[in-house]
Amino acid sequence: MGGSSFGPFFEASGEFGEFEKLRGLVDLEFEVEEGLVEFGVPTFYVRLREDSKEAFSRLLRGLGPLGFVPVLRMRGGRAVLQVVRKRLAAPSRRFISVGLFFATVGTMLLSGYLQSLRLADPILGAVMFAGALMAILVVHEMGHTLAARRYGVEASYPYFIPGPPPVGTFGAVIQQQSLAPNRDALFDLGASGPIAGFVVSVAVAAIGLRLSHMEPALPPGAGLLPGTPLLFELLLPFLVPPGVGPYIMLHPVAFAGWVGMLVTLLNLIPAGMLDGGHAVRGLLGESARRILPILVIALVLVLNPYLYWLMAMVAFFMSTQRHPGPLDDVSKVTTSRKLVALVLVLIFVLCAAPVWLF
Repeated sequence: MGGSSFGPFFEASGEFGEFEKLRGLVDLEFEVEEGLVEFGVPTFYVRLREDSKEAFSRLLRGLGPLGFVPVLRMRGGRAVLQVVRKRLAAPSRRFISVGLFFATVGTMLLSGYLQSLRLADPILGAVMFAGALMAILVVHEMGHTLAARRYGVEASYPYFIPGPPPVGTFGAVIQQQSLAPNRDALFDLGASGPIAGFVVSVAVAAIGLRLSHMEPALPPGAGLLPGTPLLFELLLPFLVPPGVGPYIMLHPVAFAGWVGMLVTLLNLIPAGMLDGGHAVRGLLGESARRILPILVIALVLVLNPYLYWLMAMVAFFMSTQRHPGPLDDVSKVTTSRKLVALVLVLIFVLCAAPVWLF
């Protein structure tokens, strides 16, 4: 999800009157130590208060109808609040979004059909695979959409990306068109999608494993998956029907669950504008942006270089992009969100597929 950019505030005329009007709104919520125009932008050095997070939110709501937004940062140990003109969000292209959705459904059906040729009804297998995988992606994106609406963050419709077999998709993206109001909101924007998608992935994997079966040997043309998520390993003894042979022939629905966990792991890498990047930026701030992504990328490569090399390349590229952060980058996240961060770490571990497991 991408952030908005903001331009200079002042026009050639009426500068002083506009500045005083904005200062009056800032004075309602903060104690202003110094006010000036800095490179055409009204800038106020303010004294923080116990309820600065709530005060900033009220100021944000007050400035919204006027077409402005506040930006709060620390500079040299002082809190600096700037008021910038809100840039109009580009309209979402619903036609493109709908077209990509149906194109992705088509490529998923093709992928599911090719996986289901060994089944009694390949068409049913194709529908089950496409439905299961699309459910994971839709719920993931709905998690982001609901979080964006809760905090008033402008975002586009989800754009699903069709892809070749055996998966049929490269996932989906939502373009963020405005900044999160504070670090709580930024964390929620990042965490909501992976948590929602993971829950559906677990359900899909459980159903798919019950539909899978054991084989004494690999059928012609079949191949081994390059990794097994830890959660799969935990579920296998309880869900796969007993049979003869060391090989588990995954039902297409089970493979959809496997893909869902792969997508969840990728999104949780704390790099750039990935979901994990949002969550870590909200939780730890800008200081964690440089070193943490590299450490996590190195970790996934050590766990399984055969499966994660492409993901690592994508994550490394995204880690080079600076995260814009929230509008209020001074207030801290709540304790409850720190506990949710531990849940995200657990999800990351459960979705990981260490090479030594197979």
